[in-house]
Amino acid sequence: MTNRTGLSSLLRPEDSVLVLIDHQPYQLANLNSHEPQMVINNTAGLAKAAKAFGVPTILTTVVAERGGYLFPQITDVFPGQAVIDRTFINTWQDPKVVDVVKATGRKQLIIAGLWTEVCVAMPAIQAVGEGWDVTVITDASGGTSIEAHQVAIQRMVASGVNVMTWMALAAEWQRDWARMETAVKLTEVLAQNGGGSGIAYLWEQQLLSAQVRTAAE
Repeated sequence: MTNRTGLSSLLRPEDSVLVLIDHQPYQLANLNSHEPQMVINNTAGLAKAAKAFGVPTILTTVVAERGGYLFPQITDVFPGQAVIDRTFINTWQDPKVVDVVKATGRKQLIIAGLWTEVCVAMPAIQAVGEGWDVTVITDASGGTSIEAHQVAIQRMVASGVNVMTWMALAAEWQRDWARMETAVKLTEVLAQNGGGSGIAYLWEQQLLSAQVRTAAE
């Protein structure tokens, strides 16, 4: 397996495409690797970051009639966008999804979904074997147990899949705070979904505002 090193190995928004897989009520009901609200928040943050950077995002469910619709926290980020419903458990075996991904012309494939050991691992392992540069966002994914999630990550890493968290991905896309066209959008996402980091940012803005008022007085 080739080591993932060097500047060219970092993820770039212009080369990235995001696939969000099966963030549905049925899967969430048996999510035991993470606190469920954390996964919802992280996935929403990931979706918003992708939108901020102009990264094409494919939304997909499996048998939504029985498993439930995609979380509104995700679909609200992309109003009016069709969600691709599948019968294939392995998303990468469904040409409806794969054709849309290929049509973007991008090769850095980013995946998050429920459950990690099933609906994330299968497409990630298949796609990396087909030559795609695959990254799984682990904190916007989750499994039926801590063990299931961790073993799935180990299995994917052994297969050549890159793993990251959603805020690490957003930072890698931004790369330089001088890129103001996305910096403002990203800080808004962090304020909404970045947990303690977002609150710290808002506090920083409060302190800076207070300093400006004091100087003016």
